[in-house]
Amino acid sequence: MRTKVAIIGAGPSGLLLSQILHRAGIDTVVLERRTREYVLSRIRAGVLEQGLADMLRAAGVGERMDAEGQVHEGVNLAFDGRLERLDLAGLTGGKTVMVYGQTEVTQDLYEARDAMGGVVIHEAEDVTPHDLETDRPFLTWHRGGEAFRVDCDFVAACDGFHGVGRQSIPKDRIVEHEKVYPFGWLGVLSRTKPVDHELIYANHERGFALCSLRSDVLSRYYVQVPLETEVEEWSDDRFWEELGRRLPPEVAARLETGPSVEKSIAPLRSFVAEPLSHGRLFLAGDAGHIVPPTGAKGLNLAASDVHYLSRALIAHYHDGDENGLRAYSEKALRRIWKAERFSWWMTTLLHSFPADGSFGHRLQHAELDYLFGSTAAMTAMAENYVGLPY
Repeated sequence: MRTKVAIIGAGPSGLLLSQILHRAGIDTVVLERRTREYVLSRIRAGVLEQGLADMLRAAGVGERMDAEGQVHEGVNLAFDGRLERLDLAGLTGGKTVMVYGQTEVTQDLYEARDAMGGVVIHEAEDVTPHDLETDRPFLTWHRGGEAFRVDCDFVAACDGFHGVGRQSIPKDRIVEHEKVYPFGWLGVLSRTKPVDHELIYANHERGFALCSLRSDVLSRYYVQVPLETEVEEWSDDRFWEELGRRLPPEVAARLETGPSVEKSIAPLRSFVAEPLSHGRLFLAGDAGHIVPPTGAKGLNLAASDVHYLSRALIAHYHDGDENGLRAYSEKALRRIWKAERFSWWMTTLLHSFPADGSFGHRLQHAELDYLFGSTAAMTAMAENYVGLPY
């Protein structure tokens, strides 16, 4: 088997890259370790920057998003008994975010790949890149006890933090930067009416909380918990009680509770690998970087990687221009580090850090009070939240 670009990973970044390249006449093969059903069962947040929403439309996969997604023109922060709204659209010249689940994005991309006859191979085990520093790289894998190989011009590793892509780069050719936070998010998905039509981020002395939503009848809520917490320790009743305690009284009063559809704990970390390329291998998405979910940047950063990498590959095949491929890592990392900074800032601003004591808590409130008293500060936050330009 031969293709131009072999893509490892059938998450949203791998499928989106395949879709964009296919529409540009560039053949791809996508290899995925899991089944399609497993990929589509993963529950992820879905706050899409305007840049990502525009990319999906341009790639021919925005129709259902525009019909079912929710455009949000603002976001709310709760602290010190106050509830303040950040006017995203008003502060950024009309830019907004789209609330549309990552699972839905992945489903739309799968259907688009099916419609175009895209090659996505599932249950590809032991995927291994070879000869990455030559002009003839290839991948091998096993499926159903048989061995397979695909020859290609380039390899795009969109296979996540634990994938083989980044691990294929020699240790002396890559630098990894990491910060692990001492807490996680306990998340609950419930078939209940959202407490608000926009997101609410809450800073409370008991810990952070977030009120999010997937639709008018599907809500997603989170509370900060210690890193060693087990999901089994939290009944639905305990979760709802704790969430209500961390919200302003007027918000807690309208909180609709119900059985959880899904409940899980996500640890928080910041991580960046440099560079994002090695020979004919390019990292994109979680394979190269992780952000805390506080700033809603994970999927959006993966999309900006795909933007830079797809444009570079199209320039290579259409115009013989190698500049984009050479500059991919540097260009992507500039935006990545800005998003890492914003996610770190929001995380440190809104979460409880017991080691910082009352002084740290009061500093957070002073920062939040300043934020909503300064148009410049609110504009800076709004610009980052809706997404910096590519």
